Amino acid sequence: MSLARHGAGVGATARAFWSQVHPVFMLPPLAASLFGAVLAGRFAPGVAALHLVAMFAAVYTAHVKDGYVDFYLRGEDDNHPLTERGCRIGLVVSTTAFALCALALFVLVDWAAAALTVPTWLIAYYHAPQLDTNPVTATTGYPLGIALSLLGGFYVQAEALAAVPVGFAAVFLTLLSGIKVIDDATDYDYDRSIRKRTVAVAVGPDRATAVAYSLMIAALLVVVALATAGIFPPGTVVAALAFAAVAAVARRAPPKLATMLLIRASYVFLAVLVAAVWFEPLARLG
Repeated sequence: MSLARHGAGVGATARAFWSQVHPVFMLPPLAASLFGAVLAGRFAPGVAALHLVAMFAAVYTAHVKDGYVDFYLRGEDDNHPLTERGCRIGLVVSTTAFALCALALFVLVDWAAAALTVPTWLIAYYHAPQLDTNPVTATTGYPLGIALSLLGGFYVQAEALAAVPVGFAAVFLTLLSGIKVIDDATDYDYDRSIRKRTVAVAVGPDRATAVAYSLMIAALLVVVALATAGIFPPGTVVAALAFAAVAAVARRAPPKLATMLLIRASYVFLAVLVAAVWFEPLARLG
């Protein structure tokens, strides 16, 4: 039985499975894992690689499950490259890879490393059709996964948590939740027609926009406050200003364009944070 809906053979099957790797959504969790390792001030390649692969497997699980639900169950998508059997096999392979990485982290680090890792798969697998129908969980699922990726990336190196990674995780959770509200607003009409309760459907597009930018402003103010208090490196203020500049432009754009601008601004935000932490004396980050 074919695993790919379009074409036959190894090449077609490989392309179908590779199609579930969406770089725009795949890179942030992987970058967050590495950012956590940078914050730890030391780098053990083995456990870093295990955590990175676990995050890749978790996000891949989310993409395959979401595609399966949207195409085969909801009829929301017009096309999907994998057959139903292909989706099931993809989920088995990604889940197995994730489980092996989590088990290895349990053995090589400790139980807390595994405990910080496992919820990312739970969020990924249950995002559709369970979590994405509630305004809160639909909004915070992906951002929470990134926050956990950062904390896990730090923990597998330091074998402890600290104020700085927890602070950054809270900032990313809040900031990305704001972006997710804007992203969900792009599907407002369709989501409303199928009674999918995103924030935009629950409170209306205008109020959703206000909620989104309130969350983003709050996250940036936390960065400035913690930098002023000496908890975050001073250079992190530059990251907040850079994101704020793009957000000011996105505020006047339609939801689809605003989402594109804000997602790219989040990449710049993370890059500047990495640079600020990289050049900050590690003693201040302990």
